[in-house]
Amino acid sequence: MSGTKRSNAWRLVWIGAAALFILHQDFWFWNDRSLVLGFLPAGLAYHAAYSIAAALLWLAAVKFAWPSHIEQWADAGASDSRTKRGGRS
Repeated sequence: MSGTKRSNAWRLVWIGAAALFILHQDFWFWNDRSLVLGFLPAGLAYHAAYSIAAALLWLAAVKFAWPSHIEQWADAGASDSRTKRGGRS
């Protein structure tokens, strides 16, 4: 992925994180006694959906905005240290 696309992806991840930060304050469900699917309190259902959204945000961060150049640098360093120690590569 090019640098511009990666920076745009990071920008979207940060915007998503900010949105989740704001949405975490679910004061609108504090006094809601209704049940979702007949058994799940509305606040708990909201937090279950919130947790899924947070997991999807991290999935997007890893898939589209992960700094792969750091992994390449670390892998290169690991292979150099193996050859210096006489290990297999």
